[in-house]
Order: sequence, then structure tokens, then C-alpha cells
Amino acid sequence: MATASPSDAAAPDVAAAVLGLARSRPATLGGSRLVCVDGPSGSGKTTLAARIAGRAGADAVVVHTDDLLDGWDDLPGLPARLAILLEPLASGRASAYRRYDWHAGAYAEEVPVPPTPLLVVEGVGAGARLLDPWRTVLVWVGAREEVRVARGVARDGAAVEPHLRRWRRAEADHFAHEATAARADLRLDTSGT
Repeated sequence: MATASPSDAAAPDVAAAVLGLARSRPATLGGSRLVCVDGPSGSGKTTLAARIAGRAGADAVVVHTDDLLDGWDDLPGLPARLAILLEPLASGRASAYRRYDWHAGAYAEEVPVPPTPLLVVEGVGAGARLLDPWRTVLVWVGAREEVRVARGVARDGAAVEPHLRRWRRAEADHFAHEATAARADLRLDTSGT
């Protein structure tokens, strides 16, 4: 497992390294490679996933676990939902999921996920053990708690802070149960970025 320094964590070179590692390994999701970017809220997972996909170009599709959750208390159900999404792709078939609309508090449109050379799944829960048979690379993105809290409030507003406190407890329990950081191929600390 490699570790990047805080100043390197958000750099495009990290995205290139992740993409290079994925491409150096055999396809694990049918004919595709699956990169999972996991870590606590506010750590920089979405930013890194976008950079990985940007480097891969048209070969990449990104799925955000936030879009699959059924609200703030649904983390325990996420791994099974991700497995349902991945099963058709592992057989070379298209898949889809219903996107959760956080403002409406309900599921919205269906989002197609075609077979693609690179699927990037980012968000809390992306590194669940249930996905191990299909995963090519697991990246853990972390940051100091005070940095993550500030980012979360800046991104989502102060009104979500009570939800974020509850969510942080749920994600800590999830990560302890899954040993996600310890199982990662690459760990990044974005505290300094």
C-alpha cells in the first residue's frame, strides 16, 4: 500500500497514479476495471474521483454513493445496493440506479450505467468488502476531522450540521466494521489541501 503526503493528495499526479495502478491490473468487473474511492465525509473523494475520470476521458463513468443512499440513515443498506448495481456490469450488461434527491427526500430519475472500461465508484461505503470480487483498486481518502467538518459545512450549509454529526458516527462504525483504510491499495491525506 502506498501513502501520499497531504500536499500530493489532491494533485493530478495522484489521479494519474490511481489510473495507472488500475490499468496495470486485470479487469475485475467483466471487461472493466473498478476503482473505489472511499473515506469519511469531507475528505476529498469526489474531487479525486473527478480527476481520475478526467484523466481516463470517455473511458470512465463515475457513480457517487450519495446518489444511492436513501437519506442520512441508509449507510447499512448501501453495500447491497452497490452489489445490485455491479452484478449486471460484471456480466457485460448495462445497469442503472435510481438517484436519491436529497432536497426532495425521495428517489428521482433512473441513471443508466453502461459497461465502460473504467467505473469509478466514490463515496462513503464504496470500499465495502461485499464489492471485493469486482474491485480493481481501493483508494482511501482521509483528512483531519476539523478539516472535514469545515468542508462539509461549507459545502452543504450549517443546517445539515446535526445530520453530519449523526452521519459521522455511522460512517465511523461502518469503517471500523469494514476495515476500509487498512484494506486500501492507496491512502491519501488531504488535510493540507
